[in-house]
Amino acid sequence: MTKFLIATTALVGALAGTAQAETIGVSIPAATHGWAGALNYHAERTIERLEEVYPNHDFVLATTPDSATQVSDLEDMVATRGIDALVVLPFESEPLTGPIQRIAQSGTWVTVVDRGLAVEGIETLYVAGDNASFGRTAGEYFAETLDEGAKVVAMRGIPSTVDNERVAGFEAAIEGSGIEMLAMDHGNWNRDTAFTLMQDWLSRFPEIDAVWAADDDMAVGALAAIEQAGRSGEMFVVGGAGMKEMVDRIRNGDEAVPVNVTYPPAMISTAIEMTVLGVTSAAPMSGEFIITSELITPENAESFYFEDSPY
Repeated sequence: MTKFLIATTALVGALAGTAQAETIGVSIPAATHGWAGALNYHAERTIERLEEVYPNHDFVLATTPDSATQVSDLEDMVATRGIDALVVLPFESEPLTGPIQRIAQSGTWVTVVDRGLAVEGIETLYVAGDNASFGRTAGEYFAETLDEGAKVVAMRGIPSTVDNERVAGFEAAIEGSGIEMLAMDHGNWNRDTAFTLMQDWLSRFPEIDAVWAADDDMAVGALAAIEQAGRSGEMFVVGGAGMKEMVDRIRNGDEAVPVNVTYPPAMISTAIEMTVLGVTSAAPMSGEFIITSELITPENAESFYFEDSPY
């Protein structure tokens, strides 16, 4: 598929007056952690704005706590709302692949966000951060910063294509560096799970030099466990997604959080706007829209810190 960049907001405004009525379904995970909370924040505000631009359109937003509920929500959107397009961030890749594939096969426009499906080519449009870049950027920092023989642990997210891509990028970046991976396990992008996982590692490993957490919520949990165990100063933690708490620590020179990696939750806004354009205009919108990750450092942290951000 083709990667492209387009000024969606401007086009939405320009084409609003001639668009025919459509029903757009949006299905995303509930705000169970920080990044998902910001995702919900941006989705709700984007829909509010587009309802003013497109008063003859219907937007249906459903948030889900698990895969089974999301499947049920999608079935309801199709059966009772007759959606013309679907914007979906799958709670998990495998369980949602079949249901989303059936929706796409019915002729409905499907935009998949962030977590890809288990089968390629189902969706009309894919909008995501560059997950390989997310993992690679963190891994390159580890390889450049840590000495040969350094001992690290790594927290994965929820089983999904996102998680697989991040881990593959990280592992490729540290390959040949001499870094020793003590343990890697799923923290499920959850603070409490990460806290418990980090407690286990701290009890098992007397020496840990660094922690990679493939999400800032897990990084928060890891840092809390490290502090509680009285092992602050022994290791640093690198998370990702640009949580303002983490960016604030970086800009203030906190050695426990030296850097971070970007992964903006506002990508849901991009996905919704591009989907509306795809179903209401002749503008070409199918393909991939990939947002590259950047390394947040003390030198550039100020430009990534937003006081009013929900995340």
